[in-house]
Amino acid sequence: MTAPADDLFPAVYSELRRLAAARLADERAGHTLTATALVHEAYLRLGAGGPAFANPGHFFAAAAEAMRRILIDHARGRHAAKRGGAARRADLDADALPAPDAAGADDLLALDDALTRFAAVDPRGAELVTLRYFAGLTVPQAAAALGIAPRSADRLWAFAKAWLYRELSGERRE
Repeated sequence: MTAPADDLFPAVYSELRRLAAARLADERAGHTLTATALVHEAYLRLGAGGPAFANPGHFFAAAAEAMRRILIDHARGRHAAKRGGAARRADLDADALPAPDAAGADDLLALDDALTRFAAVDPRGAELVTLRYFAGLTVPQAAAALGIAPRSADRLWAFAKAWLYRELSGERRE
């Protein structure tokens, strides 16, 4: 059974709003992006009234990816050269990836670039990282959303963290 986004959005709205608020809690005062705006923009990007989703978990995963894209676009906009941004690379700890709001925009952009490269190597692993990092799901919650066993998700999470750490620390083998 599938359901359109319009039917699933009310069911997961409060959870998405809570997660978005947590992600934006440490942003600077006067920040132009609010939790409500983030959730609503994600909903619009999902195509209100458009695609059907298998279940709330599927919708939640799509919403997490949409929120990731919005945060990345927002970070890129803040650091665009025309606004005087001077991007620099910063490493992230593999065991404790900072929340998107705590990570600087440079860190977030570096993570997004690495995550895009990781998706070419392991698409399911990239989905898991997106659910964990951008939606704030636990490994068991992300496993359920992806339809995989929690032990498989644990192994995939360990691999993803190691791969991303290597990419972000500059230890890549050419």
